[in-house]
Amino acid sequence: MPTDTPKRMRADAARNSEKILRAARQVYAERGPDAQLDEIARRAGVGIATLFRRFPDKKVLLRAVLDQRFAEQVIPAVDRAQQDADPLRGLAVVMEAALSSAVGDYNVLAAARNAGVMMGEVGDRFFDTLVPLVEKGQRAGVIRGDLVPEDVRRIMAMLVSVLWTMDPGESGWRRYVTLVLDGLSPAAASPLTHPAPEMRRPEH
Repeated sequence: MPTDTPKRMRADAARNSEKILRAARQVYAERGPDAQLDEIARRAGVGIATLFRRFPDKKVLLRAVLDQRFAEQVIPAVDRAQQDADPLRGLAVVMEAALSSAVGDYNVLAAARNAGVMMGEVGDRFFDTLVPLVEKGQRAGVIRGDLVPEDVRRIMAMLVSVLWTMDPGESGWRRYVTLVLDGLSPAAASPLTHPAPEMRRPEH
């Protein structure tokens, strides 16, 4: 047996995974959050058994799709923001990139929400990299000093929740990014009278 067979098999598996993830985005965009896995497999040109070998259930597939899109669209924005001389402007870029990504894959996000799927390691990396960006803004005096990491997670969750209250094709979510950014400015900040509650992740 050729010695490169395991490597070839790994490459084939990676290609199949990529085809499935791309097909999932397309099918969800066309069919809505109730898209069926067998249709995704057909669109990817693989058998349903191959899909399940790579993604054992719908939750795993949805999380992988979200992680891929997040890594492609949002993490680069975080990297650019860290190099921006204006930390508040950098934070605005990141928020807008995250919301734009969510809007672009609205049906995937809706399906994930319905299934109780949380972002995986990529989402955690996103929030971990936001913390030094916020701290940089606090040191520069452009982000209120009493903001804590848990606040940032909840603020992003609140912004995403705006999407469920409007037509997916609208851009009105940008209004709330502006409002939030104004609230993060120390210029007219009111004292926060309660500490940030402990973060609890839904079971999934």
